[in-house]
Amino acid sequence: MRMPPLPEPSPPVTAQWLRERQVGGELPRLPGPIEIVAYDPSWPTLYEKHAAAIRAALGPAALAIEHVGSTAVPGLAAKPRLDIDVIVADPRDEPAYLPALESAGYVLRVREPDWYDHRLLHGFDPLTNVHVFAPDCDEHLRHVIFRDWLRAHADDRARYAAEKRRIAASNLTYMAEYAAQKSTVITDILHRAGLR
Repeated sequence: MRMPPLPEPSPPVTAQWLRERQVGGELPRLPGPIEIVAYDPSWPTLYEKHAAAIRAALGPAALAIEHVGSTAVPGLAAKPRLDIDVIVADPRDEPAYLPALESAGYVLRVREPDWYDHRLLHGFDPLTNVHVFAPDCDEHLRHVIFRDWLRAHADDRARYAAEKRRIAASNLTYMAEYAAQKSTVITDILHRAGLR
């Protein structure tokens, strides 16, 4: 696997920044503290359920489907929401994949043409973030490298869990703030994993 560069620093999370990316509806405010739960051994099975639905919907348009994020790391505490990366030929070509995913029950929530042409869809039962990227995307590669590193390194797994709990307990308005505040520890762990 190609080693991507370390990520750029996260931009400040503001209501305006979120509005520019949000698709449909009001900006989703957190209803309360973010819940971090102990690892659930059913998460891989729940991922397979979503992966099968995505494969059935997209067929060969899905070049790859990966379980990423904390729910993909055995033993790691996480938000009870799966993260799945779906690789398509061109995320900007929404007609090639979006109607099929919407027919399968996924809802487009974020469109980021200035950040790897990323698209984020929400899935349900259980709650799922479906991230759409292009082949060989730096961010997708970082997701896989970070996941694999945490699977193999208990010390960084514990460190990451502690930082997530600390951030989740702080006074946050938007989920994007939680993601942005994790970027320092994520970048440090990616550096330990060999990214420069």
